[in-house]
Amino acid sequence: MLPSLFPRLAAALAFLAALVTPLTAMADERSLAGQLLVAVPGMPDPRFAETVIFMLRHDSTGAMGIVINRPVGVMSLEDVLSSTGQDPQGAEGEIIVHTGGPVGQELGFLLHSTDYKTEGTIQITERIAMSGRPEVMADVARGKGPRRFLLAFGYAGWSAGQLEGEMSHAAWFSVPADEAIIFDDDDMTKWQRASARRGIDL
Repeated sequence: MLPSLFPRLAAALAFLAALVTPLTAMADERSLAGQLLVAVPGMPDPRFAETVIFMLRHDSTGAMGIVINRPVGVMSLEDVLSSTGQDPQGAEGEIIVHTGGPVGQELGFLLHSTDYKTEGTIQITERIAMSGRPEVMADVARGKGPRRFLLAFGYAGWSAGQLEGEMSHAAWFSVPADEAIIFDDDDMTKWQRASARRGIDL
């Protein structure tokens, strides 16, 4: 199942860049873009039980983000490059693949640390960026990519006012983004760690 997703990575990352580009101009102090959205205990929607979502976009037209704690498998970077039509020679290691949400699961999303920048890179926060070209995977595979990264397929999306309504019913709360929570491999504790940040004055 996983290999069948990777041939769509090129178009998917380009599509994501187009979706998120307006974020910089439209985000304001009320926007959750660049923060972590955390499901409350007893979240009524089972699709989002104990999820942590990195928010890419939140404005008057709606919101979107990437679930960062739902791993679905591991794939060799050699297979990733082969599946996207790139030369796999010299590729080393494996990458964890996450499901980023129930919407557009054919779309790939690469979040990464800001030590890496290439054509199409969009900086979301001071420490977190997103690249919109599949060639970044070749750099990752050869040890020339970002220091930290997360690959997910699919995203969580809300129409205008929908997320605000869910938050008014105490389904979610937000906390400042934490690079360690987003990028480390300890997916099973991300929700607990993000929840522990609630109410902490940073």
